[in-house]
Amino acid sequence: MDNLIMSDEHTPLPRHIGFILDGHRRWAKEHNIPLLEGHRQGYKNFKKIGLAALDRGVEVVSAYVWSKENWQRSAEEVSYIMRLLLWVAEHELEDIHKRGVRICFLGNDDKLDPKILKAIANAEETTKDNRNGTLALCLNYSGQQEIVDAAKAIMQEGIPADELTPDRFAEYLYTPDLPPVDLLIRSSGEQRISGFMLWRIAYAELMFVNKKWPDFTEQDLQDALDEYAGRQRRFGA
Repeated sequence: MDNLIMSDEHTPLPRHIGFILDGHRRWAKEHNIPLLEGHRQGYKNFKKIGLAALDRGVEVVSAYVWSKENWQRSAEEVSYIMRLLLWVAEHELEDIHKRGVRICFLGNDDKLDPKILKAIANAEETTKDNRNGTLALCLNYSGQQEIVDAAKAIMQEGIPADELTPDRFAEYLYTPDLPPVDLLIRSSGEQRISGFMLWRIAYAELMFVNKKWPDFTEQDLQDALDEYAGRQRRFGA
């Protein structure tokens, strides 16, 4: 139960909430607006919901921003999202930093534009000492690849098999100081994990919400926290 923290009202809170943000394009279609606009609205909503979760006492909020499989989408959509990511990394940094929130990114560098990589490195360096919570963004990410990369690093260091434990393996994950996910929320009614933080979600509570992500509200967040508080986490006991 090390990951269990309490709110001021003595209600159990997850230490780490993960979000699989889904439904942006379907939301845009329902609202008769350009499909790509759904991604921009999705980002705006993640910032609002993520900061609201930190304000409630959650320590880490992570999100699946862009998977390695997403490169298969249309060139127009890929280009738009990459421009949006660059804009976010460059223009939102000051506000997030003023709030004392740390930003970190999990994923591979391959295929990402050097301008995006530079903006990511700057955001992480600027906010590395902030202590008012962490926003962890999975960008060009694959949960399977994260585990493979950890295994490669372990082999390269020549760690003997009999010295390898789950705790030591976790030291080689991307951003290893991030705690396990306690609560995983996926929007848009889809009931899949899609490779999100496969190692860290081993004992996560799962919630699947029918709303498309841009429609997910702070009340939906509070409802999820209330439901989490009522669940009994056994960790195999």
